Amino acid sequence: MVRLSVRFFGLVLLLAAILSSCQKDESVNDMQAAANQAKADSLQKLNPPPAPGNYLVNQGTLKIKVKDSTYTFDASQDSVAFVNVNIDGKEYYGITAINKAHTISFGISSLGAPIAEMPGTVAGCQFLLNTSSKTNLEYTLTRNITAQDYGTISIEKYNQDAVLAKGTFHTYLATGDKKNSPFVVDGSFELKVK
Repeated sequence: MVRLSVRFFGLVLLLAAILSSCQKDESVNDMQAAANQAKADSLQKLNPPPAPGNYLVNQGTLKIKVKDSTYTFDASQDSVAFVNVNIDGKEYYGITAINKAHTISFGISSLGAPIAEMPGTVAGCQFLLNTSSKTNLEYTLTRNITAQDYGTISIEKYNQDAVLAKGTFHTYLATGDKKNSPFVVDGSFELKVK
């Protein structure tokens, strides 16, 4: 009986040692997994992924009619981007462009997400022109028109049939805060990403 008790006690100790060893391996594996996750999190903070829906366009055009002139950005040679951002919990989307010579830049944005066939309200707009003279022309979204009527961006297509975004916009720019200074700006865009 004593021998049976000693054998049974030895078997229990052996099982306890095996279980302890397995648990030790699990804790080592858990520690290793935690260290790997911390390393991945650190790398992600150092190299955040690009925001979804932000595109540097490499094909297509953006045309803007400002007063008597029409300006065209060609995405194959100028810098044109379609962006989606979230600021303080609000979504915005827009188009920014600068020509190759860095003499003309334009940007327009709308509150909300880009949805085909659903017009967005213009939230911001700016047109900069570096003329051959010493002064630059700067036109910005005017606040001296009917309250909250700053224009619209209409998207006909968004991420469809090889087209990133196609549509038109209508807004009002001005050189200052004078009531009679606003003028209409119309434009169109057809942007593609290969």
